[in-house]
Amino acid sequence: MNSYYHGSEEQQYVIYAGFWARFFAYFIDGLILAIPGFIIRFVVNDSLLEGNLLSATITFIVDWLYFALQESGSAQATLGKRILDIKVTDMDGGRISFGRATGRYFGKIISAIILMIGFIMAAFDDRKQALHDKMAGTLVVSSSSF
Repeated sequence: MNSYYHGSEEQQYVIYAGFWARFFAYFIDGLILAIPGFIIRFVVNDSLLEGNLLSATITFIVDWLYFALQESGSAQATLGKRILDIKVTDMDGGRISFGRATGRYFGKIISAIILMIGFIMAAFDDRKQALHDKMAGTLVVSSSSF
């Protein structure tokens, strides 16, 4: 994790969550989301094309709400991020809105489409921001920061 002095009245240091902490948090979230995904596919008949489309749509909505509601909530983190003691903030360390969390979620699609380069950017950025963080104006930091 990198850190830098964040000029404020409290004179606080920000500890940015590094690539691997973010990777493992996302991995944990993926394992958690596999459970409702399996249940959705089991309940919706996947033998029909319409069933595949319906289960994919429901799974997409569940994933979006999982990330957007938790990252904009009071913990500012998904379960995976909480386990690794990191959270999502705005550029000033504040809580992000549901709209910003939604933009960040959809930005992850762009980060993935370009051969995952949007995610890999976090390993090389001074503030450890991935492309979707830059697009949404967010930081992923240690929960003890700010």
